[in-house]
Amino acid sequence: MTQKPEGGERVILVHLPLKTPLPPPDPQEFHELSLAAGATVVGTLSSTRKLSDAKFCIGSGKVEELKTVVAANRAELVLFDCTLTPAQERNLERAIQCRVLDRTGLILDIFARRARTYEGKLQVELAQLKYQSSRLIRGWTHLERQKGGIGLRGPGETQLEVDRRLIRARIKNIQFKLEKVREQRDQGRRARQKASIPTVSLVGYTNAGKSTLFNCLTGSSVWVADQLFATLDPTLRILELPSLGKVVLADTVGFIRQLPHTLVEAFRATLEETKDADLLLHVIDSQDELREDHIRQVEGVLQEIGALAVPRIDVYNKIDLASDLVPRTLPDEDGHVQRVFISAAQNLGIDLLKEAIVKRLGGQMIEQEICLLPDQYKQRALLYDMGVVIKERLSETGEADLQIRIPKHQWEQLCQQHPNFATLERQIKE
Repeated sequence: MTQKPEGGERVILVHLPLKTPLPPPDPQEFHELSLAAGATVVGTLSSTRKLSDAKFCIGSGKVEELKTVVAANRAELVLFDCTLTPAQERNLERAIQCRVLDRTGLILDIFARRARTYEGKLQVELAQLKYQSSRLIRGWTHLERQKGGIGLRGPGETQLEVDRRLIRARIKNIQFKLEKVREQRDQGRRARQKASIPTVSLVGYTNAGKSTLFNCLTGSSVWVADQLFATLDPTLRILELPSLGKVVLADTVGFIRQLPHTLVEAFRATLEETKDADLLLHVIDSQDELREDHIRQVEGVLQEIGALAVPRIDVYNKIDLASDLVPRTLPDEDGHVQRVFISAAQNLGIDLLKEAIVKRLGGQMIEQEICLLPDQYKQRALLYDMGVVIKERLSETGEADLQIRIPKHQWEQLCQQHPNFATLERQIKE
């Protein structure tokens, strides 16, 4: 298997902005990713191509140039700001005589360094194993296939096959453990729903200031650093809001361009906190020149995890770095607060943000009494499973008067998934 780069390694960065309709990669962001992994950048190389070369990703001429740069700087590792196939990695390593790692491998290494909780370490290990399973090197020869002759009968499989079998077994074991974590999270969410406590989740591009805002709102001391992926393990805290009461605030891992799909899959249990939230606060770095591209990247991940339909407020952070920005709010076409301009570091506009949260959550909750007939026991059981029933009163004729409190978007999704809830929807509207 490939080995993780140790901190302080001398690295060469290779940028390959392919000519595609998508925005070109940001070299500065990739440089910061390398620093976050503990690397020492000693050189860079850029190459522009219409399509990636099947053998080396870059052209043969650039391969020779890269080999010269590696030798001149005594580099120990070459990092590519793109996704390489296993064959391309092996071909490059043979050609330049230096270890090669692509963008996905670099991000996985950063996550492995930052994981602190038991769940986070399992999620990262799962993503790493899936990534490495296709990159096993045929470097083992002492365990050969079965041969004929006395004393030459091997166990019947190569070391490569043994490694793959062990990886598959480990992946299955980790998935079993993560399923238990998922069940525990589901129990916690159901308990909060039964207590009618709404959940607000912070999302956004990495290093946008989510953890700083989290600490500002809750008075917590979550680790904050001016570097990519400072927060990896999700954190939940209770936030008291006027006229609304208790709210659960969740700080989540930051998103990034080309976030590895294996990471999205591994962190699905964590990202469900975002999907099941009642409101998302999309934290945006107002001073980032690429913020529009970053917004699209975040929305792409939200769509992948099924959270794009969750009500959202765009929080433009770091206004203290600009002289022409002041704390304010901007409404959408319906009059709801859509954008809030704040500075979490300087505590500017936080009251405006709290007011916006109260207005959006207050307007997004449905609290009504509905009447269920005795033959509507399935609808009753489903509402109880969702934890939205506040109280129930049974009549002598067997009818159940339920008082429910449910987010509006969850109720709409419920009616789409279960058409038989249309009757209940009419009862609520009446």
